[in-house]
Amino acid sequence: MTEAVPAKPVSMSWGQRLLALAFCAAVLALLAFSLRPRPVPPIGVQTAAARQGAITRKVTAAGKLQAATEVKLSSNLSGDLLDLTVHEGDRVKKGQYLGRIDSRRYAAQVRQQEAARASAAADLGLEEVQVRKLEAELARVRRLAGSGNASQAELERAESDVAAERARAQAARQRIAQAEAALAEARHFLDLTTLYAPIDGIVTSRQKQVGERVRGSDFSEDVIVIVATLSSMEAKVEVGEHEVVYLHEGDQAEVEIDAFPDRRWPAQVVEIAKNATIKNAGTEAEVTTFPVRLALTAPVAGALPGMSCQAGISTETHEKAVVVPIQAVTVRTEKQLRGPAERRDERPVAPAPGARARREPTQKVVFVVERGVARARRVETGLASESEIEILDGVKPGETVVEGPYKVLARELEDGKPVKDAVPGEGGKKS
Repeated sequence: MTEAVPAKPVSMSWGQRLLALAFCAAVLALLAFSLRPRPVPPIGVQTAAARQGAITRKVTAAGKLQAATEVKLSSNLSGDLLDLTVHEGDRVKKGQYLGRIDSRRYAAQVRQQEAARASAAADLGLEEVQVRKLEAELARVRRLAGSGNASQAELERAESDVAAERARAQAARQRIAQAEAALAEARHFLDLTTLYAPIDGIVTSRQKQVGERVRGSDFSEDVIVIVATLSSMEAKVEVGEHEVVYLHEGDQAEVEIDAFPDRRWPAQVVEIAKNATIKNAGTEAEVTTFPVRLALTAPVAGALPGMSCQAGISTETHEKAVVVPIQAVTVRTEKQLRGPAERRDERPVAPAPGARARREPTQKVVFVVERGVARARRVETGLASESEIEILDGVKPGETVVEGPYKVLARELEDGKPVKDAVPGEGGKKS
């Protein structure tokens, strides 16, 4: 039986040992490198420089065009419409004949009052003749009384007869005046059966047709045609209750009409309503607005009442203000502004049973870029225009601020995160 020969231990040279140690060190180094925390990749943002300059507060509102002067022509009389010579779009001059209402009834009333006046005049003639007769009789009785041939009683009776007849003559004169007043009224009603243009303008609406019945009333108008002066137009817009407090009569404005895109017309605030218009009252969708009238100071060829428009009203200007793009201002809660370390140390507080969860207060912030890092700055804002906003405190002129994209500003960006200017096409397009 053959005995096993023990294996000799393998001996490594110093070179092999150094090579093995180097290999182990490389593996450990590679493992340590792979396990070390990686730096946060910078977020692509759009930036802008805060500038110092003028900014004007602008209040925007939407509404409709309307004629500066619009007259609704109706009738004070009831009757059938026998003639109407104008149509929508016709240009008319003040005093121009437009149409007429059946006048037979009112012409008859004129003839009736003319007859009444003639009858009263005839009665006055008779009374005047009688007065002259009694005055002559009085003169005769006075002569007889002077010669003693008539008694005092006869004289007094003659005087009283003259006085009574004079009174009856005066009553006849009053009846004539009454008849003349009634005749004037009847003639006025007859004149009202003919319709004339009240102003120079354009017929914007014809609401009656020949043969229809016109209702005359002092309490509710029955409109026949509407005449408007389209050479001067107004915009009637609705301004929210939080913005109307900044408006004043005489403020300058610009009006853009939907029918004429990319053009704006100068205007001026001429009236701010004191009564609110409330829509959806008593619901969550309740909206309170105030009507505001703007007079367009330049003619708008082709504009018609009822066209939709938008107005930008300039209310106040600050000349030397620190201004940033309006989208650069965002909001964060106090918890978000305290940073990750402080948030980890916070202990959540459970609300009391039945109590409503309290909403965290928010702060206006602007993210300022400092050496490639976004820093959240609490800011106070002032006036706002259509595209820019005034910073009263928190940002200095020349500092670089983040203005987009909206998603990054609203949700992702935090204090201390690295940022870089985004390249268009890689998430850097403006929202």
